[in-house]
Amino acid sequence: MRLAVNIDHIATLRNARGEQEPDPVAAALIAEQSGAAGIVCHLREDRRHIKDNDLARLRRAVTTKLDLEMAMTTELQQIALNTKPELITLVPEKREELTTEGGFDIVRHFATLVEFLKPFKPAGIEVSLFIEPDKKAVDLATEAGADLVELHTGLYALKQGDEQRLELKRIRETAAYAKSLGLKVVAGHGLDYHNIAPFKEITDIEEVSIGHAIIARAVMTGLEEAVREMLQIIK
Repeated sequence: MRLAVNIDHIATLRNARGEQEPDPVAAALIAEQSGAAGIVCHLREDRRHIKDNDLARLRRAVTTKLDLEMAMTTELQQIALNTKPELITLVPEKREELTTEGGFDIVRHFATLVEFLKPFKPAGIEVSLFIEPDKKAVDLATEAGADLVELHTGLYALKQGDEQRLELKRIRETAAYAKSLGLKVVAGHGLDYHNIAPFKEITDIEEVSIGHAIIARAVMTGLEEAVREMLQIIK
């Protein structure tokens, strides 16, 4: 199973001071050097973390795979076509949310989605839809022309015990169904160091996308080395 690393919250930390550090592009390069198979960034309409210049710099720097998460808007469609990431992932977006809440409502937006996706294949950009683990959503993703589906694992991450096992079963069955239709299957949202292990056994999921858990762990596991480096300089 491959790992794609979302570096949005490096930009969140940088933006808290309105300065230049930490640099999300530098974080992306570290993630690649550490074995990540791809870099994920979400260019939100309100630009709360990743900025347009970050995206341009990431496109120049990333050598594995750049996955641009985005809402289904004309502005972001044009930005994606100009930037040419290897992959775009359409996600729902609400201004007031702290993080993406649930999968893309493919039933509601299907007709618009079909037209929206048309320019991407001629541009050589793969398309992924961030959906709930639901077979009907997979059918519509296939019909719309998606290359991949990213299964929303947020509910799995929030549940425990039998309820979590049932949600994992739903994810496993949906992944197998999507794979049988010729779609590539990835998964993400809320996955962390405690709940990721069962996904190793779901062979139809070829990649997981993780951001917050890795950045949060890096704050702790990377701090010792950062302090030692500073002490070496000042001593």
